[in-house]
Amino acid sequence: MGLAAPPASSAKFFVGGNWKCNGTHASVEKLVADLNAGEVPSDIDIVVAPPFIYIDWVRANIKSAYEVAAQNCWTKPDGAFTGEISAEMIKDAMVPWVITGHSERRLLLGESNRTVGLKTGHALEVGLSVIACIGETLEQRNSGHLYDTIDIQLQALFENVQDWGRVVLAYEPVWAIGTGVVASPAQAQEVHAYVRKVLTDRLGKSRAESIRIIYGGSVTDANCGELATQEDIDGFLVGGASLKAPSFINICNARGAAAAAAN
Repeated sequence: MGLAAPPASSAKFFVGGNWKCNGTHASVEKLVADLNAGEVPSDIDIVVAPPFIYIDWVRANIKSAYEVAAQNCWTKPDGAFTGEISAEMIKDAMVPWVITGHSERRLLLGESNRTVGLKTGHALEVGLSVIACIGETLEQRNSGHLYDTIDIQLQALFENVQDWGRVVLAYEPVWAIGTGVVASPAQAQEVHAYVRKVLTDRLGKSRAESIRIIYGGSVTDANCGELATQEDIDGFLVGGASLKAPSFINICNARGAAAAAAN
């Protein structure tokens, strides 16, 4: 698909680590200790998302170079919603971030675009910052519906988001999550550029340049370097590699390492 040259991002680099449904108290303690011992850049934003049961301990014990995110929230305030966690509770627990719309919740739990939009909007209203996930399945890509899928997912966000300054968009091609298959730098950049163009058309050039669009999908310390050099990739949402402190620390340092290599 031919695209006009998109505006280059002016956004601060961002790395998120989604620990998903993994860990014991012992393994989480070790991971936090290893992350605390590592050196990460001070000029990027780094957020880790533990399972809910460990989130308060992680928040209290991880060093200030890392912020903490919840992996999900409910669409409404507190109430008779057994098993759910409200954005109000997350805010009260002094957790500043939440992930919405991850493909595993869309595919495994049937979350619709509307639900993702409502969760995102409510979390922002409460005062949280949001990592909002979008992305296509392999079937959608191969059938020529990649951009239709992205448009529909973004529209649900446009309908609910008032403050884009607290939103990070995570583009995660579903076919690359947990599979070991990563989108090529060119494939990833093409979609990021498209998303940036949509944001520019809807929100204006200045706002679009400031919104972080990060890539997720089997990101490792082996493939992050080239991805980090792409014009519209503002960081990463990391899954499995975020459970290995040395790998995650290397990913956090990816943009600096790529810049040093270029010089």
